[in-house]
Amino acid sequence: MTHTRLAVTILPASVIRTSTGPIEKTQRAVNGWNQRAVAALLLLTPTMSIAQTRVGMVPVRIETSVGVVTADLDSAHAPLTVRNFLRYVDSLAYDGGAFHRAVTMSNQPRDTVRIEVIQGGANRARGGARFPAIEHEPTQRTGLRHVDGALSMARAGPNTATSDFFVSIGDQPCLDFGGHRNLDGHGFAVFGHVTGGMDIVRAIQRSPVEAQTLTPPITIVRIQRVVR
Repeated sequence: MTHTRLAVTILPASVIRTSTGPIEKTQRAVNGWNQRAVAALLLLTPTMSIAQTRVGMVPVRIETSVGVVTADLDSAHAPLTVRNFLRYVDSLAYDGGAFHRAVTMSNQPRDTVRIEVIQGGANRARGGARFPAIEHEPTQRTGLRHVDGALSMARAGPNTATSDFFVSIGDQPCLDFGGHRNLDGHGFAVFGHVTGGMDIVRAIQRSPVEAQTLTPPITIVRIQRVVR
C-alpha cells in the first residue's frame, strides 16, 4: 500500500489515469493540494513594483502650470547625474522653477545641427541649496541615448552641469557622445526618461517664444519623488 501511494505522487498524469479509482482520487487530492500551496505562496510573496523590477529606477513627478510629466531616473546607469538631480529635488530647489527655453526646428537659424528640446531649471529667486557642478557622465559610458522623452543635463563645457535639464522631443543622436551639436564631442548626460505626459512636453515646446526663450516661462510647481 505504501508503494502504491509513492507511485501516485511521482507518476505522470497520463499513467495515473489508467490506475484504479482510489489512486485517481488520491492524485486529484495531491493536485488540489499543490494548487492551494501555490496560491498560498503567491499570497505570502511580496508583490514587486515596477520600480523594484527595474533596478535603480527612481520615479519622479514633474508638476507644471500646464500639466504633469512623470519620469524614471536611471541611477543604475547614470548614478552621478541622478544623485545630483535628486539633491535639487530633495532641497525643493525646483519648486517655483520654470521651463524657460523651447527649441524647435524653426528657431535655431544659426545652427547647422538642429535639435528639439525644452529646457528647465531651479527657482533662481529661491534662497535654497546650490551645489557644485558635477562630473560629466557621457552616453558612451552610461549606454543611455537621447531618444524621444530622454531627460538630460544642460551644460556649457564638460563638468559644468548643475541644475538645468532638458527633455528630448524625438530622437536626438547629435546630443550623444560623438554628436556634433556640441563642438567638444562629449555630448550631454542622459539620466532618465519620460514615462507619462509627453503631450505636456510637446505643448510646452509649442508655447510662445522670443528666439528660444519661452514668454512667459512655464512654471515648474514642484518636482518630487514618487513612492510606489
